[in-house]
Amino acid sequence: MFTGIIEAVGSIKAINVNADGARVEVATGSLDMSDVNLGDSIATNGVCLTVVAFDQHSYSADVSNETLKYTGFSHYRVGQKVNLEKAMLPTTRFGGHMVSGHVDAVCEVASIKNTGNSTEYWLTMSEEIAPYIAHKGSVTIDGTSLTVNKVTEDQFMLTIVPHTTEQTIISGYQAGTAVNVEVDVVARYLERLLFKKSNNSHSGESAGVTKELLMKSGFMK
Repeated sequence: MFTGIIEAVGSIKAINVNADGARVEVATGSLDMSDVNLGDSIATNGVCLTVVAFDQHSYSADVSNETLKYTGFSHYRVGQKVNLEKAMLPTTRFGGHMVSGHVDAVCEVASIKNTGNSTEYWLTMSEEIAPYIAHKGSVTIDGTSLTVNKVTEDQFMLTIVPHTTEQTIISGYQAGTAVNVEVDVVARYLERLLFKKSNNSHSGESAGVTKELLMKSGFMK
C-alpha cells in the first residue's frame, strides 16, 4: 500500500524484454535505499513492483506481460523519468490517499493551461474508468495522489501546484503524454458492493444505494 506522495524521481536504467514480460533496472535518484530489502515493494510511476535485486543507487524488478499490457511500461525506454515511492509503514504520515499500485488504465494528457501559479491538466477518460472519476475525488497519476477538480463526459481536470510540479515528473508532461491512472480503491469496493446487491435484486431486495445497504456494509450506524 502507498500514499501517492512521491519520494523521489528516478529513471529507467535498463529494460530487457523476455517471454514472461520484462526485467527493469531503475536508477533511484535521491530515494533512500538504506531500509530496502529483497521482496519490498516500490511504486514506479504508480505500478507496484517487487524488488528482486538492489544496491545503494538502483533496484531491479520483474514486470509481467499483464503489467506491460495495461500500463505505460510497454513504451518505456532507457532514460524514462519515473516517480518513486516505497511502500508505506504503519508509522507513515498519511499525506495522500490509499494507493494500491494497481493501474486501472493508461490515459493521455489532452491539454495544459497555466492559471496563476498553478497549471491545469486535462486528461482523457476512457469509459472503463469514467464511473470512478468524481469531482473533488482522489485519483493517482503516475503514482502521484491528486484531486479531480472538473469532470466532463470524456475528460477530467487536475490543478497542479508548483511544489508537485517540482517534486514529480509532471513537469515533463505535454499534450499526448500517456500516464498511468489508478482510481480510488474505495470506489472499486463500493462498486463491488452495489454489483452484488444488484445481482441479489431478484430476491425482492431493491438494487442501488439505499440507507439499508450503507448500514449493512458498515458505512453508517
